[in-house]
Order: sequence, then C-alpha cells, then structure tokens
Amino acid sequence: MVTPQIAIIGAGPCGLTLARLLECKGITDYIVYERDPGPDANRAGGSLDIHPETGQHALRQAGLFDKFKQYARYADTAFAIGGKDGNKIFQMGEGRDAPEIDRAELRKILLDAVPKEKIKWGHILKEVTFGDDHRPQLHFGDGTVLSGIKLVIGADGAWSKVRRVITEATPQFTRKTYLEGRIRRDNAFYETMAREFGPGMYLTVGDEKITITQRQGDGSYRIYFGLQTTENFFRTLDLHNVEVTRDMLLSPKYYGDWAERYKDLIRHATDFWAWSLHTLSKEDMNWKPVPGATLCGDAAHVTIPNGEGVNLAMTDALELVTSIEQHGMEHLDEAVQKYETEMFPRAVESIAQGSGIVEAMFVKGPEVFLEKFGPMIGLTN
Repeated sequence: MVTPQIAIIGAGPCGLTLARLLECKGITDYIVYERDPGPDANRAGGSLDIHPETGQHALRQAGLFDKFKQYARYADTAFAIGGKDGNKIFQMGEGRDAPEIDRAELRKILLDAVPKEKIKWGHILKEVTFGDDHRPQLHFGDGTVLSGIKLVIGADGAWSKVRRVITEATPQFTRKTYLEGRIRRDNAFYETMAREFGPGMYLTVGDEKITITQRQGDGSYRIYFGLQTTENFFRTLDLHNVEVTRDMLLSPKYYGDWAERYKDLIRHATDFWAWSLHTLSKEDMNWKPVPGATLCGDAAHVTIPNGEGVNLAMTDALELVTSIEQHGMEHLDEAVQKYETEMFPRAVESIAQGSGIVEAMFVKGPEVFLEKFGPMIGLTN
C-alpha cells in the first residue's frame, strides 16, 4: 500500500470532515482507513442536530453548507417533555437554528466531497505501534502493516484502537442502556404515532426510566427506551425475538404501569437493538502529547449523548486541520500539541454536560427533570 503522511482512522462524520477540510486546504497526502466494507454498508445511527457555531461552521468551512441545507430538517427542532401518565407538560425548540439530519445523509454529503481513492474500505485496524523510526505503524486485520506515517489521527469512535498508544483512559459504563426500536411508515401504528408524538423529539420521564421518540428524515420514528441495567443485561436476551422483548418491556418492572400510548409504542416497535452508555471522565482529558498520533471526536472524548457529539467532533476536525495548516506539514507534532491543548477544555465541558443530562433524565418524573435540567437550557421557572 502507498504510505500517506497522514492516516485517518474511521470514515464517520469526524474522519470524513477531516478529509474534506484537508482537501480544502490543499493538503492531499492523506488516506482514510475504514473498517466498513464499502460506502453502502449498513451503519446504525439516528438523527443529528447540527449547531450553528460548531457543526454548521465546520460545514461552511468545508464548502458543504448549501448541500447540507438540502437535507436539513428545520421542522424537527421541537423538543417536548411528558410524564408516564401520557400528558405533555412542556415543549420548546420550534424554530431553533439546530436542524436535524440523518446520520446516513450527513455521511453521504461528506463522502461525495472526498475523492474516492482517498478512502480505503474494509481496513480493520487491530493496533498501532511505533517503528524504529519512531513513526506510527498500522496493523490491519488482514495482516498488512503500514509503516512510515508521520501522523495517525484516531477518528475511530468510542473504542478507538489509536487511543491505546496515547492514553490509558477507557470509557466507563454509566449503568444506563438504551434499547432502540423502530416504527416505520408501513407500521399499522404509524399514523397514530405521528399524530400523537409529532415532529422532533419527545422525551418522557418517569420512575427513573425514560422513553425518547424522534422523527427521522423518511418520516419514520426511532424509539429509545432508557433503562438502568447491568452492562451485560441485554447480551443475555435475544432481541431478534420481538415478542419476548416486548413482553419484557411491558412487565411491571419496566413500563407495565405507563400510559397506553407508551405501551402501544412497545406493542408495535420492531428492529430492537441495545447500546450501553459509556463515557470518559473529565480527568481523562489531560494526556501528554504523543508524537505521531492524536484523537478526534468520540475517540478523544466519548460521553453520554448530549446533543453535542457530532458537533464537537466536526469542530475537532476543523481545529486540527487549521492547526496543521498554520504549522505546516513539517511541524505536525507542534500542530497536534496546539490542537490538543485547545480541545481539552471543550471535551471537559461536553463530558460534564453529558453527565448532568443523564443525572437529570433518570429521575422520578418530568417535574424533577425540568428542575435539574432547566438551568442547563436557560429555563428560569
């Protein structure tokens, strides 16, 4: 394989934003290595809200904002809160400049803006080491070893392989898990759901559990059942057995005494899968620079979902590329050190916000949620 000066690990929003911005700056000696077999691989992921000062700013700098607006859903900025009794108690967010876009659509916009030959699909990174020349070596699953790289950038998510050569920090389980389901447009319950839950996001809080419904770009809904569990709880269940999963959720331990509208969600939901919530800590954001390697996005600062993840990742990409342009390719280590120094405070703030949100959500009821969460979003009463 041809050895690039810069190797980007991961073709998610962060890695692709990095690649696009490098192209815009005329820095073309890079390659993106992605574990997916191809651009059409089925990647999980729902809807993302893109904020003006962060994600939108990065898209503008990448020359992609007009393309983004073709997919952006300004009608889905609404955010409603209800209780387990089925009553809506609060709604806000209509007209916010934080439009939604499906993750798959954002990825396509970025993919189309990066030369096809710059992305190597089906490259599963196993580990990073350093050679006798003190440069990174990439070890891939097929046995290939790539040497002579000047800088490897880990944009490879929460369980980053690149992180292991930079810091001993490991994401910790928060004792919270989301069980996701879908209500698609051909579902018998779809029309009722669209009428009752409407556009945007609807959060229901009760008994230290939550449900979240969120409309997607095709009009379908993702539903997240937020539970407090052990880390391996859902690994013991066959989520492909839809009826067993529904029966579990409808049991008295979970949503058995919630209003019928929520139990109807469970009765009609399909395509269940679970993802546990992990986070790095604020104290983890202090590693010493490692020549030849750095991290962006979730690889650097994974936290509990807080609405900032993809925005912060794209900001990381912009700040790193800006620093590389300022310092030049002959001074990549200095560029990385400047980037990391400025990234740490952003990461600390995001991790703290994520922890605060999860503490506010898993409470007895929506009134408690608003009391805890209200000050975070500027509500005074």
